This record gives sequence, C-alpha cells and structure tokens, in this order.
Amino acid sequence: MKMLAVAAAGAMLLAPVLAHADCSAADFKLASFQVSVGDPAHPVMRMPGSLVNNCKEPAAAQIQIEAKSSDGSVVQKKKFWPAGTTNIAPGATVEFDAGKMFHFDPSMKTYAVVVVSVHSF
Repeated sequence: MKMLAVAAAGAMLLAPVLAHADCSAADFKLASFQVSVGDPAHPVMRMPGSLVNNCKEPAAAQIQIEAKSSDGSVVQKKKFWPAGTTNIAPGATVEFDAGKMFHFDPSMKTYAVVVVSVHSF
C-alpha cells in the first residue's frame, strides 16, 4: 500500500513536466528567419529568427532546421527549443539564433524551418 502511495505521489510530481499543450505546430508562426555567414575567410553562421505563439495558452515549440544542398539533399539538420524549457505566453514572441548549432558548409544553399513539436512545461 505504501509503495502505491509513493508511486502515485511520484506520478503527480511528474505530471506538470510531462504535460502536453492543447496547442499544435499550426499555432506557432515563424515571424522571421535569416541566414548569414559573415567573412568567407572565417565563416561564422548566424541564423536569427523569431517565433510567435498564437495559441490561447502558454506553450513551447521545438523547431527543426534543415540545411540543404542545391540538389535538395540534407547537409545538416538540428532540432531545438527556442525558449528552452520556458513556455511562451500567448501572443508573445521569442527571439533566437541557431547559428552556433551549425558548422559552415559551402554546399548549404537553402534552409527549411518547421515547428515539429509543441509542449507545455
């Protein structure tokens, strides 16, 4: 009986961490996204952007960026949470720069950015 009570208490503690938002990827809008390399002799990737939460409740979104070559093949792919483990308030915008996650490769020509997951922390 004590074991059941401990397990139930543990589940209640984890419930907020494991909660899923009543929002979807469609509730988030990528308001801006740019890519720059800087000096070609010493390339440093910059990928600033902003993400808007259009959901009616606070939530966080995970973004995936695919860097593609001219033939469309994926050169690099990264996923990240622009606001970390902080929910974005309804109507609020979070700024991010994913450049440090990518290593410059001259074959990267286009970039696909999508929201792949939504969660409430």
